Amino acid sequence: MKILVIGGSGLIGTKTVNNLRQLGHDVTSASPQTGINTITGEGLAEAVNGSDVVIDLANSPSFADADVMEFFETSGKNLLAAEINAGVKHHIALSVVGTDRLQQSGYFRAKQVQEDLIKKSGVPYTIIHSTQFMEFLGGIVASAHAAGSVTLSPAKIQPIAAEDVAAIVTEVALANPINKTVEIGGPERFSLSGLVKNYLTKTNDPLTVVEDEKALYFGAPLEDLTLVPNDGAKLGSLTFEEWFPNRPQPRT
Repeated sequence: MKILVIGGSGLIGTKTVNNLRQLGHDVTSASPQTGINTITGEGLAEAVNGSDVVIDLANSPSFADADVMEFFETSGKNLLAAEINAGVKHHIALSVVGTDRLQQSGYFRAKQVQEDLIKKSGVPYTIIHSTQFMEFLGGIVASAHAAGSVTLSPAKIQPIAAEDVAAIVTEVALANPINKTVEIGGPERFSLSGLVKNYLTKTNDPLTVVEDEKALYFGAPLEDLTLVPNDGAKLGSLTFEEWFPNRPQPRT
């Protein structure tokens, strides 16, 4: 099978590309660095042509409201148009559990636009709603960090390791499109504030965690179950304690 992975050099993309190649598939890892750009259109038609499956794992380089909306809207339109012309049989996109419940956030508004473009395109699709990656805990800390502390909601979170995400994306790529959304998450549920406190302790970070039920998550308020998947979600196997010793280390 010929498979194109948009964002193939990223955290999930690299692992997905490796998985699919090990299974013997013809995989193209697409990114601006490889001359395939979904924003400008450079090399896009050529890359999509002949592909059976396209997996979109790209993310906006900026989380600013206007930037992220422009990224997902432009990229989505360009990619889907190329797929329609090429007759792609299955479009897969990675999105986020709770996207429809987080519309006060500019990032999640943009992700909703991306999902809506897919659903209206006519291209057979599967959208994967994932919970937060364990590898993103540092990003959550950075987003809520001020004056030596991190203020976070005690709302529930069910993080999933990137390795498990890539394994599930690989499975979906080799299955038939279902023209709906599936949810995935990690095997354990925590409070967001409690998990981050544990993470900071393990990483010897002196930041303190302030628990506040009204704390925003990337600009959006949280209910207790906003960030967790529904019953029936496909769950990864790696626990937080299993993941932590082998976590990616920050670049120095």
